[in-house]
Amino acid sequence: MAAPSCKAPGQWVRGSKQRLGSLFSLVSKPFCSVAAASGTVSAQRLAEKLRAQKQEQKTKKQPVPTSPVQRRVQELVRFTQQLQRVHPNVLAKALSRGIVHQDKDLVVINKPYGLPVHGGPGVQLCITDVLPILAKMLHGHKAEPLHLCHRLDKETTGVMVLAWEKEVARQVQELFRTRQVAKKYWAITVRVPVPPAGVVDIPIIEKEVQGQQQHYKMALSPGYRMEDGKIVRARSNRNAHMAVTQYRVLSSTLSSALVELQPITGIKHQLRVHLSFGLDCPILGDHKYSNWTQLAPQLSLGTLKKLGLHQTKARHIPLHLHAHQLILPALGSRKEELDLVCKPPRYFVCSLRRLDLEMPSQDQNGDDKAGPVRAQ
Repeated sequence: MAAPSCKAPGQWVRGSKQRLGSLFSLVSKPFCSVAAASGTVSAQRLAEKLRAQKQEQKTKKQPVPTSPVQRRVQELVRFTQQLQRVHPNVLAKALSRGIVHQDKDLVVINKPYGLPVHGGPGVQLCITDVLPILAKMLHGHKAEPLHLCHRLDKETTGVMVLAWEKEVARQVQELFRTRQVAKKYWAITVRVPVPPAGVVDIPIIEKEVQGQQQHYKMALSPGYRMEDGKIVRARSNRNAHMAVTQYRVLSSTLSSALVELQPITGIKHQLRVHLSFGLDCPILGDHKYSNWTQLAPQLSLGTLKKLGLHQTKARHIPLHLHAHQLILPALGSRKEELDLVCKPPRYFVCSLRRLDLEMPSQDQNGDDKAGPVRAQ
């Protein structure tokens, strides 16, 4: 197939190769001059040229970090990007290896970092997309797709519950809605909450942030405010949502802490907002809520030194928020509550060790007790 003649600096050319599909690529001026000199150019040659240029960009050498921690951060960034490009079968296989519980009603997986639960703008692959494949891997080709029972944010890791039947999923969703499910999260915080245990009971509302980058964030909407040195009642906002979080410090140093969080309510980004704006202890790697007007964390030199990172690399630190435990009450034929626990991911454990924080270990009564972090 001959290409159209090049009469302008840019020309749209349609390739015939399957990888190009219906994609139209803009051919630059230097290529047009070559085409004009040779008269015609085949679609195959065009596809090969574009493929070679793309491969050249991929194989272009990037400086290799000298620090093992920086190399690990670079690997995690690359892994997160690859999650959006893998084949659905590969992702389903990876999720099946992370199953922590399975019975005739439920499948519980350990959700990896950087994987969205639902689709949306810019999302190429999500957990919802691979539920039919995962079901077939577990129960054969005639299996019906699994159903989501709740959701976790893209950057949050840990316990995620799926159901075989739609009715069971609806029942579990009702347990979450009526706050009958006990949830415990672990978070590594920058700075230490004071007091070391308590309850944050401050409503949350979504607000527009004016700054260099205009965006929206969840913010606190307290019932009282300071005015001329006096505490006065603030006007209530009907768009604010009641938000309650119970917390306790499990391990701490002078500049960081491992905190257990129990959300009593389930408002969007509740834990992150209460820690950052309520207790002034943002979660490590929380690029959205570490600063009100900016979208990047500013870590102290001491914390950066412990992590082995420069401030310019702080934007690559993953969010250290892990759904550690869910306790489901008795449901259907199951007469006992179901205690589901997921170990934190490797990067979380490595950060604990570098920040001199101790990993809790459960005793016989089920209480978490701090213990030394073991390398993984």
